[in-house]
Amino acid sequence: MEIILLEKIANLGDLGGIVNVRSGFGRNYLIPQGKAKMATKENVAEFETIRAELEKTANEAIATAEARRTQLEEIVLTIPAQTGGEGKLFGSVSNIEIADAINAAGVEVERREIRMPDGPLRQIGEHEVGIHLHTDVDATVKVIIVEAE
Repeated sequence: MEIILLEKIANLGDLGGIVNVRSGFGRNYLIPQGKAKMATKENVAEFETIRAELEKTANEAIATAEARRTQLEEIVLTIPAQTGGEGKLFGSVSNIEIADAINAAGVEVERREIRMPDGPLRQIGEHEVGIHLHTDVDATVKVIIVEAE
């Protein structure tokens, strides 16, 4: 199935790219989400008329993500947690607690934007946590887990 991408999609293509995808991915995800259109002659002509507007909104999204990244990289989060012996936590610190701490610090972040490939944090100390703000923009936040009093 050939489609026209209406926004940049990771591992697929850039705005305006005509790519082949599996039928189910195109029909069930990309087209209903408004991320793509079928690559017919009419849709290609229609896309060319609105291309400048779509590029403008994509550039604005990147600019806001860059601004959020500069705010996030200045933040150092300190999260108190209950601990057992040897610096291990009772439980863990997950993306939910990190998102709540960032929001409390004054920067809006959704918990789905927080990337923790090694899973939740389970040790006291400093940790680097990745935040995926946009397809092209990633940030890192320093999280310090301390023993709760």
